[in-house]
Amino acid sequence: MKKTGLLLLFAILLSLSPLRADEGMWLLPLIEKLNIKKMSEMGLKLTAKEIYDINNTSLKDAIVHFGGGCTGEIISGEGLLLTNHHCGYGVIQRLSSVDNDYLQHGFWAMSREQELPSPGLSVTFLESFTEVTKEIEKAAKKSKTADEKQKAIADAISEITKKAVGDNKFLAARVTTMYGGNSYYLVVTKTFNDVRFVGAPPSSIGKFGADTDNWMWPRHTGDFAIFRVYADKDNNPAQYSADNKPYIPKKHLTISIKGVEKGDFAMILGYPGRTSRFMTSSEVKETSEITNAISIYVRGIRQDVLMNDMVADPKIRLQYSSKYAGSSNFWKKAIGMNETFAKLNVQERRAQEEKSFAEWVNKDKKRVEKYGKALEGINTAVAARAETLYLLRYLQEALGNIELTAVANHYAPVADAFAKGDKDAAVKAAKALEARIVNFFVNYSEPTDRKVAKALIKVYKDKVKEGHRPSFFATIESKFGGDIDAFVDDLFSNSVFTSKASIDNAINGNPDALINDPALAVGRSIFELMPKLNAQLAKANATYADGHKAYIAGQLEMKKGQAMYPDANSTMRLTYGQVMDYSPKDAVIYDYITTLNGVMEKEDPNNWEFVVPERLKELHKARDYGQYAMANGELPVAFISNNDITGGNSGSPVLNAKGELIGCAFDGNWEAMSGDIIFEPTLQRCINVDVRYILFIIEKYGNAKHLIDEMTIAK
Repeated sequence: MKKTGLLLLFAILLSLSPLRADEGMWLLPLIEKLNIKKMSEMGLKLTAKEIYDINNTSLKDAIVHFGGGCTGEIISGEGLLLTNHHCGYGVIQRLSSVDNDYLQHGFWAMSREQELPSPGLSVTFLESFTEVTKEIEKAAKKSKTADEKQKAIADAISEITKKAVGDNKFLAARVTTMYGGNSYYLVVTKTFNDVRFVGAPPSSIGKFGADTDNWMWPRHTGDFAIFRVYADKDNNPAQYSADNKPYIPKKHLTISIKGVEKGDFAMILGYPGRTSRFMTSSEVKETSEITNAISIYVRGIRQDVLMNDMVADPKIRLQYSSKYAGSSNFWKKAIGMNETFAKLNVQERRAQEEKSFAEWVNKDKKRVEKYGKALEGINTAVAARAETLYLLRYLQEALGNIELTAVANHYAPVADAFAKGDKDAAVKAAKALEARIVNFFVNYSEPTDRKVAKALIKVYKDKVKEGHRPSFFATIESKFGGDIDAFVDDLFSNSVFTSKASIDNAINGNPDALINDPALAVGRSIFELMPKLNAQLAKANATYADGHKAYIAGQLEMKKGQAMYPDANSTMRLTYGQVMDYSPKDAVIYDYITTLNGVMEKEDPNNWEFVVPERLKELHKARDYGQYAMANGELPVAFISNNDITGGNSGSPVLNAKGELIGCAFDGNWEAMSGDIIFEPTLQRCINVDVRYILFIIEKYGNAKHLIDEMTIAK
């Protein structure tokens, strides 16, 4: 009993600690100072400089920001790159056709010549990441007004970034803020634009479980894809050319197929997008009741329309797969976040933290001067922006997702130029849109968009009061007697923006049709309203920014001596922890690893989310797992760790104590969906594809052993 009591007390203390040393998305330049001792105690065999060093090769040189929204890692000396299937999903979809559907059937390049160029895809390497707070504060020190200070900071940033890049045309530099604007960091990067698709399993493996299993554990998804980075003859970034060569990286990851055990050290390097770990109770309420609630409601309606058409028509399924996936991922996350907000009392816990902060502030007059109005500023801003945020969210989620009016609005400058009689300017503006519009119509279904428009305009009318609606609602009432379906049918039937051909015909022979197009008028009324709402939001957010900055500064002072990390902001971060199971509820324990047996147990040939390819069933029946089986003969699929990740970490490498690749991170778990706001040490888990499953699928399922042969594998 005594032992149980001590363990319970320890668990409680653990959960109350706001920013523990093995929680967090840590800044690379601070690893030596803040983290390396703890990491070494947990089993890490590397030094801080072997992880991050701007003067010598280190692990960070093998990590890339993939496509701007995910993470990838270099896994061979010839630029081979691993990321998630869902990170490459849009690229794979764009490269597919009904006859060559790589989403449905998968793809494996059997030679370099078969690797597919991926226009628009880029990967970015981190060159250096250094703090420049002192330089910027020094530059702004003599400023007498807010405007002068803002200009001084902007000038200092410009000077710092110019100096960092010098005359190297391949580098880019930016300065980003941390800790709510209390510190500044210089980030220097190098971007490669010739990235080619090498291979991926079919969606029945790479997206197995789809929406049902998304954010869930146990998981059985082979969420990975392979690309290759190419460079010019001098190994520098270059636009696509047949003459380009595979990039020779400074560093590529060694792969371990030894496997994982419960308690093993695990760390992740990647590009987490956004967290709000300093969010106050009023912001939690705002996120739950406005941001998430509106997204859940509107996206659910739109997704039902899309899914019905996708199931009915293979062409529409291919056209809308990426759009649907992009929508449904946050939709389900928002549902889970709201559930965990309530279940874990997040709003109340934040309120208690604010109370403790206020008590600390009020004990000292100097602290009152610096931080006394911080929470008031945040709460005032949240209250002031509530209506605007509500209106903007419905405008974006509902009317902003009608594709016809969105594409029509892109042609507003063309129509305006024609209206002024400036044909040359109109043609020039239209030509600038050419590539974008061609790509748009490849993935556009007019009948589907028509259904979406009817559904979403009804939603908007129901949820937004008359005085706040775009002007076209008056037309619905006056001309169509309030009949939204009739209005939409007339809109689509009389618009030139339903096809590329009709747009071209209008530009070349009937510009009046473009100028007077009804979809353009509707598009203008929607998208002219957005800047007005954004301006109102910005006004409230100025008050918020000041309060937020002071609140975080106060937190840093109050917890001086504790290791603290800033919110994620798409800069490279490190998180470390262990491979670990968890208990989501009473009498239930989830194991830390899943196997191919679980795939077969979930198989449902009548449900597209759980179809299992015949080839995979054959390999399972024969137990043909090669060197990738576990000691008990089973094939691992995924494992979980208590690493602290968020969106943007998708595709991040999971590394063992030696810095070897053991998995590829791809998701979080349902029971801790409030993780962007508050870390839950007993519940929060990172879901990772086991690298052994990845290699098995490449070699045994895809028959692409030549890719395995170029990797460095530590057996």
